Amino acid sequence: MGTLGAAGTTGATGATGAAGATGSAGSMGTTGAMGTTGAAGTPAVVAYGYFFAHMPGDNAATVAAGGSVQFPQDGPASGITRSSASASVFTLPAIGVYEVSWQVSVNEPGQLVLALDSGAGAVELASTVVGRATGTTQIVGHVLITTTVVNSTVTLRNPTGNSPALTITPLAGGTAAVTAGLIIKRIS
Repeated sequence: MGTLGAAGTTGATGATGAAGATGSAGSMGTTGAMGTTGAAGTPAVVAYGYFFAHMPGDNAATVAAGGSVQFPQDGPASGITRSSASASVFTLPAIGVYEVSWQVSVNEPGQLVLALDSGAGAVELASTVVGRATGTTQIVGHVLITTTVVNSTVTLRNPTGNSPALTITPLAGGTAAVTAGLIIKRIS
């Protein structure tokens, strides 16, 4: 019997072969656990208040230049309040943006404006002036205002320097008392 010869050297690696066909998709894995619930968003209306006057009865006197329209009756409200016993001053409790709408029937041509008091006295906001030149229709406003101080107050008034005094129309268009209304909403 003969002896085995010495082992030879390993040859060079051959070329890589062509890729095989893609295999079929595996089965769907199980659904992961539910994540935690996020924080609640801010409601579209954060606070609101509706205040009104019945005509005749309320606002029996004319509203002089610089004088405020009285809204002595309370409608639904949450967060927006009347400033003490005043029928014309309303407290805006937080810094934010407020949507303010009003409608008031008047006899004379005239204007109405919001006056905002942030602690240094009421300032008429030029961007809120609405009015009409003729007729005996309502003066209607719908504006946004921004407060920079908590517990600012707002009034609706006949602008300072205007003439004549405004007569809030009683029994406009019929025999039922007419409502003058003011709606305030904090929206942010």
